[in-house]
Amino acid sequence: MTPSARIAAAISLLAALEEQCFAPAARRRPADAVASDFFRARRFIGGGDRREVSERAWDVVRQRLRLDWHLARLGVAPTPRLLLLAQMLLGRAEDHGRGRQAVEAVFDGSHYGPAALDAGERRVAAALDGRPLIDPAMPDGPRLNLPDWVLPALSARFGPRLAEEAAALETEAPLDLRVNLLKTDRATAARTLAAEGVPTEPTPLSPWGLRLPSRRPVTGTAAYREGMIEVQDEGSQLIALLAEAGPGMRVADYCAGAAGKTLAMAATMGNRGRITACDTSAPRLEGAAKRLRRAGVDNAERHLLAPGDRWAKRRAGSFDRVLVDAPCTGTGTWRRNPDARLRTRPEDLAELVAVQDEILARASELVRPGGRLVYATCSLLPQENEEQMDRFLARAPGFVPVPLERLWTALLPGVGVPCAGPWMSLSPGANGTDGFFCAVLERVP
Repeated sequence: MTPSARIAAAISLLAALEEQCFAPAARRRPADAVASDFFRARRFIGGGDRREVSERAWDVVRQRLRLDWHLARLGVAPTPRLLLLAQMLLGRAEDHGRGRQAVEAVFDGSHYGPAALDAGERRVAAALDGRPLIDPAMPDGPRLNLPDWVLPALSARFGPRLAEEAAALETEAPLDLRVNLLKTDRATAARTLAAEGVPTEPTPLSPWGLRLPSRRPVTGTAAYREGMIEVQDEGSQLIALLAEAGPGMRVADYCAGAAGKTLAMAATMGNRGRITACDTSAPRLEGAAKRLRRAGVDNAERHLLAPGDRWAKRRAGSFDRVLVDAPCTGTGTWRRNPDARLRTRPEDLAELVAVQDEILARASELVRPGGRLVYATCSLLPQENEEQMDRFLARAPGFVPVPLERLWTALLPGVGVPCAGPWMSLSPGANGTDGFFCAVLERVP
């Protein structure tokens, strides 16, 4: 493809993202799913061109709040053409210094390229040329690249560290692997990967983790195919660790999804006892079955939660551990999913907090006296984390907190506790992980 054709394709991809992800009436599909459909319908776009088109579009998505501010200041709507034009002038390092002449060169009106800039677009290009992406006049939202609605909650949580944490949410997330202890140990997995040209280093907190110094595909390696490793952020691994699921226990992963934490807990159980992966999505549980087979897990079963299901009622008070990895805003994963900061809205937070309340009420009934309820999110917002625990404990006096320091020092002696307070609360800036929250509660015998 010519440079102009790539720009035209990136504009088309941005239009699809706007229609399906970000517009008020959009279905708000994940952007990677929209992009996958986009390229599937255009198989003529080769691998190198696909990367360039994708990178152009994702650059706009990552900086959309700032680009919108610049365009609004000029009194123009953020169309896909103007967004890409603004990103080329303001945001992409390789485009800096080339100016609007370079922009006009690719908006050339050629057969496969975008239409030439009209008079209004040329005025926008002239106004943006040479300006910084992060303008001193910006308010906190676009300056920090955060939606306005999360600023009060994140300011309350991070205080003077907010700018540091916001910057961390813009960095590229590392690729972390969890070593499957049912099949190998961390040192052996690292050597196996190194022999395949994939160097790793141990994660600083998780005893099962390996981190790649640079991102590269691992699903084609023998270590992955043989179930020695799984892709899992270090913070997510630590949630499974704090569950402290041991051999012979009965464990429920109540919001299992594709079973990442089910796999980790099955390993700590040494394949002994019974673990039930529950979810409301049949496709997710089907995907979990493939992962469980590859990992060599044979003490797990799956259960589809459905309206009118009496499974939970029949098993009330029978589980040693119940993990609730609750649906949440996912604010802690925004460095991996930059589109989510545009798709997620304040009304979503209110709906999710209510859903979390309901799930906690149902899941807590499964815990036996002396057993533990583990609540986790990948959110940075207090409403979904600390405040959720305050509400639950106020209405469930039969549960008491298990302090993080007590758990951590028993499970990871010699490794410093990663945060203060009774719960584990991780963030990209402070811990180098995604944003995670984990609370462990014990049911009074």
